[in-house]
Amino acid sequence: MQQPRRPGFPARLPPLQPGTARAPAAVPLAPAPRPQGVGLDSAAVRARMVQRLAAAGIQALPVLQAMQDVERHRFVDTALVNQAYEDTSLPIGLGQTISKPSVVARMVQLLLGAPVAVAGLGRVLEIGTGCGYQAAVLARVAREVYSMERLRGLHERARANLRPLRLANVHLIFGDGMGGYAQGAPYAGIIAAAGGEAVPPAWYQQLAVGGRLVAPMADSRGQQALLVVDKTEHGFQERLLEAVHFVPLKSGVA
Repeated sequence: MQQPRRPGFPARLPPLQPGTARAPAAVPLAPAPRPQGVGLDSAAVRARMVQRLAAAGIQALPVLQAMQDVERHRFVDTALVNQAYEDTSLPIGLGQTISKPSVVARMVQLLLGAPVAVAGLGRVLEIGTGCGYQAAVLARVAREVYSMERLRGLHERARANLRPLRLANVHLIFGDGMGGYAQGAPYAGIIAAAGGEAVPPAWYQQLAVGGRLVAPMADSRGQQALLVVDKTEHGFQERLLEAVHFVPLKSGVA
């Protein structure tokens, strides 16, 4: 049987008619000039951020190295670059934000987990590409990253931000993340950058046995907290961790 075609970088997921299923076609991109920095290109600036992350409890060396390698100031608006390496979320347009470096590092470390913190991950699904920053971090700790974004404006922005990095293992999908991305399943990890009331059933289904899901979800009081779900041969093991604040998880595309 012919294997289903995988999307290249980046890929679009066009709206599907009921009862149909089709994989998005790859969209070849011409190389774009690398942005010129604004005084924040020095690795020393990121090194200080990484030192703060390590002091705050981020211990996985692959995560710390990824946070050191990815230049966060290239993913934020020019007017905000002076805040790029502060531990703060920043607006990226369309009512969305780029997460705090500490939150990105924490969630990626949770996704890796202790058993594979050194070996890295296989295939990962990210829900909520945003500006592409976390996808770039994930690309350095996972073999393959499928990242979905429901807002076309942010999908296009992430394409522009990631193009100069030439990350061959990142696939950008324009589509509704609530349904996951079955064409790439099963996933060793699923990570979400938006908070919902409950984990969508498709995410459970598309997580591989032995895989882990990390997402902000509502707790019993209706407040957001990080949820970690491990899929075992006997079912799902879930635990709620610290409180977080993410934009709401929504369905549909816009």
